[in-house]
Amino acid sequence: MASNEKLNKEALLYHEFPTPGKISVVPTKKHATQRDLALAYSPGVAAPCLEIEKNPHDAYKYTSKGNLVAVISNGTAVLGLGDIGALAGKPVMEGKGLLFKIFADIDVFDIEIDEKDPEKFIQIVKGIAPTFGGINLEDIKAPEAFEIERRLKEELDIPLMHDDQHGTAIISAAGMINAVEIVGKKIDEIRIVVNGAGASAISCSRLYKKLGVKPENMIMLDSKGVIRKDRPDLSVEKLEFATSLDVHELDDAIVGADMFLGLSKGDVFTPEMLLKMAPNPIVFALANPNPEIDYNLAMSTRSDLLMATGRSDYPNQVNNVLGFPYIFRGALDVRATTINEEMKIAAVYALSELAKQTVPEQVNITYGEKHIAFGKDYIIPKPFDTRLIEVVPLAVAKAAMESGVAKEPIQDWEKYREQLAERLGGGSKWMKKLINQAKEQPKRVVFAEADHLDVLKAAQIAYDEGICKPILLGRKDIIEELMNEISFEAIAGDVLVLDPKSDEQRQRREKYANDYWIKRQRKGVKLYDAMSLMRERNYFGAMMVVEGEADALISGYSRSYSSVIKPMMEVIGRQGDVKRISATNLMLTPKGPLFLSDTAVNVDPNAEDLACITKMTADTMSMFGIKPAIALLSYSNFGTSDHELSTKVTKAVKMLHDNHPEIDVDGEIQADFALNQEMMKDRFPFSKLAGKKVNALIFPGLSSANIAYKIMKELNDIESVGPILMGMDRAVHIVQLGARVDEMVNMTTIAVVDAQEREKKLKK
Repeated sequence: MASNEKLNKEALLYHEFPTPGKISVVPTKKHATQRDLALAYSPGVAAPCLEIEKNPHDAYKYTSKGNLVAVISNGTAVLGLGDIGALAGKPVMEGKGLLFKIFADIDVFDIEIDEKDPEKFIQIVKGIAPTFGGINLEDIKAPEAFEIERRLKEELDIPLMHDDQHGTAIISAAGMINAVEIVGKKIDEIRIVVNGAGASAISCSRLYKKLGVKPENMIMLDSKGVIRKDRPDLSVEKLEFATSLDVHELDDAIVGADMFLGLSKGDVFTPEMLLKMAPNPIVFALANPNPEIDYNLAMSTRSDLLMATGRSDYPNQVNNVLGFPYIFRGALDVRATTINEEMKIAAVYALSELAKQTVPEQVNITYGEKHIAFGKDYIIPKPFDTRLIEVVPLAVAKAAMESGVAKEPIQDWEKYREQLAERLGGGSKWMKKLINQAKEQPKRVVFAEADHLDVLKAAQIAYDEGICKPILLGRKDIIEELMNEISFEAIAGDVLVLDPKSDEQRQRREKYANDYWIKRQRKGVKLYDAMSLMRERNYFGAMMVVEGEADALISGYSRSYSSVIKPMMEVIGRQGDVKRISATNLMLTPKGPLFLSDTAVNVDPNAEDLACITKMTADTMSMFGIKPAIALLSYSNFGTSDHELSTKVTKAVKMLHDNHPEIDVDGEIQADFALNQEMMKDRFPFSKLAGKKVNALIFPGLSSANIAYKIMKELNDIESVGPILMGMDRAVHIVQLGARVDEMVNMTTIAVVDAQEREKKLKK
């Protein structure tokens, strides 16, 4: 199956299962009792209705209006698909809603309006506007988009933005400012050629002028060539950028230009044209999926080139997600009546300045870089830079206040910054960071049960995503049949299929058996026993890791945890001076990642074991770029019980305070106090955790930890990654019996990152 066909098939399945679509409505209030329902609806709901009637602004107080944005389209310019209609554009609008939520914690209703007449469209949007705190117009074709946005901004008193116009303008403008600085030129002197005259190109050009580019230094082209003043067919928007210069085509317009901005179509800008540009040229080739000129071709044509594209696989991606979620976040938080030029320019400079600041190590890790720093390959912040949520909304909110459009000014900026950081929860977003890290240096991962369909699907996804190079163990005929069934295609040599019991693997099996026997011969293992064990896939797979023929291993789908951990301990064993292995589960909660330990190994750990489990959890969190704040749980708080179940926790905490004072850890403490910062600060101000957001919980026993994570997973629909084995001498991880495909993909990601970190330590 061709790669595009395969991607399309996966996309259809993604959108259909387990629930059609990408977004849903979730209640935010209790609704379990008759009293709850009486408050939520009749008769209680009358009270807020009457308050809002008296004071419409109270809608922000009593309803979700203040954090609700409408993503509205008529489907006339959907992505690169054109006029496909309102309904066909719905998946895109839902996708936009998903981005609003995961990047800025903004709720969205997507609204597809089947109306192409601009006046009727405007009236419909005006009619539904009272529902929302803001409106994001999307995928509306030019020139109608200009008039629709202009009118709605004039006639509504809530923030509104056509992202196709202003999103690209804001992000590219931030990049342009920095690019001009890096190449040593001045904004008021550079000559820019803009290839494209749609909504985005017009908006970019207008914003560039506001930032200092002189109108006479800009040449714009549409599909008919250079937009000249003597052309009779020009719209008002195009006439604004018409030139009197004697240039007609891109080939002559580009001569001596300092910057090329492409918002058109792929492969229209040739190497010959690039060579005609001024020294140290800037090229923003933003057509997707194919830029106006291929990145590698352009970079090989001129060594003095600074280039940006709209693609994530090249440096300097101009990605609208750097802008719209955060701009609306800032606008909503001060109840702005509009998104004005001052707010957009504030976002531009906030992004520009952020790119110049020292990049946190976690961003380097996420993108697989040793040292991301301001320069030709980094002129715009990365989409998964967690600082964006604190920097851009704050700048936008300040600009709204200074320009007089904020109805609810912010008084305490430091508190606001903390609130913004709290919104970052988004477990899926955090997992995406790890996936990006894994993809930068994919490892060889053994899938020990690959003749099970779900395991094979997980291996396929991990391979297609570039996370790993799978080694598939099991009956070869079954694996190959299943691979054909699910169209699992791979580049020759990338994926190995091995049957530990086959004659093909006899030589490898004998070597593994001999090496294993040497290691275990004084522990009752005979060579004959070793030969027999190497026919079992978990022993065989573990030996592949030991022998350096694989970097990591995933198993456990079809067998109990205890039966899989036994061969891992015998073949691989504990790391260094680790006295006891353990396991943690990473829960991707709406409030951020939360680690729970020990969820799989130690049934009744003593105080020393708990201290060891805590230290390994802290190390694991640090490996993932998370600063630990760990609570050791009990049914009591700081000495209120002298029962052994409590005192062992107290002893463990003392060991940790004495031996590892660098770790923010405390206990014994009840779970609600641990997770509620205000309660903790109020009742236990002496605690090392007072005022800190706890992101790891250590349980007094296996039963409580295992029960807790499974309840969270099933009842709250929280994604769980794990159990993550800690303390092993190699990157081996065991999933739970019957794990889902997505859970195994996540564990594969963890295994690859684990292997990467081990490799780094060996090189030091």
